[in-house]
Amino acid sequence: MKAAPEAQKRLLDLAELDSVIDRLAHRRRTLPELAEIDERSKSYARLSTQVIEAETEASDLTREQTKAEADVDAVRTRAERDRKRLDSGAVSSPRDLAGLQSEIASLQKRQGDLEEIVLEIMERKEAADTKVTDLVRQRDQAGAELSAAEGRRDASFTEIDKEAAEVQGRRTALAGELPADLLALYEKLRAQYGVGAAMLRGGRCQGCKVALSIAEMNSIKAAPHDEVLRCDECRRILVRTPESGL
Repeated sequence: MKAAPEAQKRLLDLAELDSVIDRLAHRRRTLPELAEIDERSKSYARLSTQVIEAETEASDLTREQTKAEADVDAVRTRAERDRKRLDSGAVSSPRDLAGLQSEIASLQKRQGDLEEIVLEIMERKEAADTKVTDLVRQRDQAGAELSAAEGRRDASFTEIDKEAAEVQGRRTALAGELPADLLALYEKLRAQYGVGAAMLRGGRCQGCKVALSIAEMNSIKAAPHDEVLRCDECRRILVRTPESGL
């Protein structure tokens, strides 16, 4: 393939722009905020699940407390009814009086036992509510930290994308100035090796860093200036410049 020496040298500018684009893409993929967001997302999800579990527990205890208090009220109501019967004098039979007194005593004991249960449930409910409050605070803090990390990520994305768009614009303009066949070869080699063209500097290919032999350097010296050369080692386009050591 033939191409003007100046066009070949422009390949080095194109390769440099491609290198910048690749570095920006790598930077975008490896932003520290991405790992931070992943970790904080997991933390937020875990805390959200814990909040739901704690709220469910607190809700169950509320229902349990309501039922226990209803049981206390039912026993208290029954005891008051029996006490009124006893105080009214309507029950005159000694046997019935003894039975009524025994039932009142039993109801009082039952009421006391149920009130103890209510107090125990209330203590558990208070602990559950405290747990919910603490977990909600942790979840909200995790959410705020996640949002802050996402904001930093988005700001970095905007900065990187802006720079990448500017470099891509310069690349498009430069590529449009190159011969189509030379550009096609460059793009093919870039797809294969990551870098499509490299400078020959001081007798060494800057693509693979391999020093050329004397025979290879003599062959390059004898090649026409418009001949598109390839590195025998890495197969990239080898661009000659005043720094090549020819």
